[in-house]
Amino acid sequence: MHFIIKLFPEIIIKSTPVRKRMTRQLRENLRKMLRAIDPAIQVEQDWEKLQIIGPESDEVALRVADLLARTPGIANFSRVQHFPLGSFDDILQNTLSVWKEKLNGKTFVLRVKRSGKHEFTSGDVERIVGGGLLHQSEAAGVSLKQPDLTVRLEIKQQELFVIEETTKGLGGFPLGSQDTVISLISGGFDSTVSSYLTTKRGLRTHYLFFNLGGRAHEVGVKEVAFYLWSKFGSSHRVRFITVPFDGVVGEILSKVRNSEMGVVLKRMMLRAATQVAEEMGVQALVTGESVAQVSSQTLANLAVIDSVTKTLVLRPLITSDKNDIIDIARAIGTEEFAASMPEYCGVISVKPTTRAREDKVVAEEANFDFSVLEQAVANSRVQNIDEVMEVDANAVDVEIFQSPQPGATILDIRHPDEVEMRPLSIQGVTVEALPFFAVQNKFQHLEQSSSYLLYCEKGVMSRLHAELLLEQGFHNVAVYRPTS
Repeated sequence: MHFIIKLFPEIIIKSTPVRKRMTRQLRENLRKMLRAIDPAIQVEQDWEKLQIIGPESDEVALRVADLLARTPGIANFSRVQHFPLGSFDDILQNTLSVWKEKLNGKTFVLRVKRSGKHEFTSGDVERIVGGGLLHQSEAAGVSLKQPDLTVRLEIKQQELFVIEETTKGLGGFPLGSQDTVISLISGGFDSTVSSYLTTKRGLRTHYLFFNLGGRAHEVGVKEVAFYLWSKFGSSHRVRFITVPFDGVVGEILSKVRNSEMGVVLKRMMLRAATQVAEEMGVQALVTGESVAQVSSQTLANLAVIDSVTKTLVLRPLITSDKNDIIDIARAIGTEEFAASMPEYCGVISVKPTTRAREDKVVAEEANFDFSVLEQAVANSRVQNIDEVMEVDANAVDVEIFQSPQPGATILDIRHPDEVEMRPLSIQGVTVEALPFFAVQNKFQHLEQSSSYLLYCEKGVMSRLHAELLLEQGFHNVAVYRPTS
């Protein structure tokens, strides 16, 4: 298995010291994440690219390709076959070994990229080897302008790389090459996309959640934060901070004029977030706000909201249309999270102001008991992101079975990507896919006279969702946790 990784163009144009630092960071990120796939995988670095070399295994190669496609800092990557350069006939035969079957019935063009000193040009290789490919395969012909397939070769000194396929990368900067931020995440479209964008840009992104009431909502937000981290940022450990904000909401509902409630709530969140950031040594906050998307997000209101903090507030989506945000959510796999997020009660103004005046807002806040806010921050819970799905010691007991039970349907609650990559099939047992982010909304619509066993690979999310369902009065649910 051999992959060649090309750096994101913005890295290439940096000064030499910055480019070296970012390349080293990407290499270390990849080494850390690839170690979990196979410790034998090696990551090698030179000036213009990274190379990944590992055991010949299609399964391992698929997992590596999946990881590379979602790692910040990569422009594209190619799976290649590596050979000594040799003669033109050697180049032809090595190229045929990779491409002959793929060329059947297709038009093609051969493109060669060459570096080093040779007695031939790239054009010579394209002409001679391209002709050989045409005559020694069942290709339909050569097409220089609109080929069905493009065969790519790279020659470097006395080495030949036959490229099997090239995949577009995520772009952005290697995670950890930039500073650290805290993202205020609610689990909806906007905050998840903004968190993804900061991670993609190389910013180590912690998650801050204001719980307005309800364990199911907290679990949903933890799941989407865990997904974002494991999908795009697992090279660096980050934290998930939960601040219980139901008391703050109660104060606002009872002490603040209706039209100012939304602005005051956002100001309270920024105050709390600023304190958390100061305690963690983080210099910037991230929110998912977009100009005029809702009443609290007019420029006038945002100015009043930001006036409570000196901490930099980043808004990656500030000029984005909602449809564009949803498109990104769909592309990164968080759309269904947002659509399935449990409802929660917050501060809803009947006629919210769109042009808040700071003097009026400050006057309303004079009625607010700020000790409630201080207590909320004091009661915040900080967890490492890889520990957020741990079982609550005070939760109800869940029955766990190591083998399928007679008559029970197994609900595979893994993410659809995991189900597709490693499907669960048990002879004589009905297995249905129900992604974990949809369990709480869709379980009630299943046939309740049947018994269900929830399944995930580590048994953590399955147990967590079984707990929530049992708390809601569903007694036909348990967990399937095979020993191997």
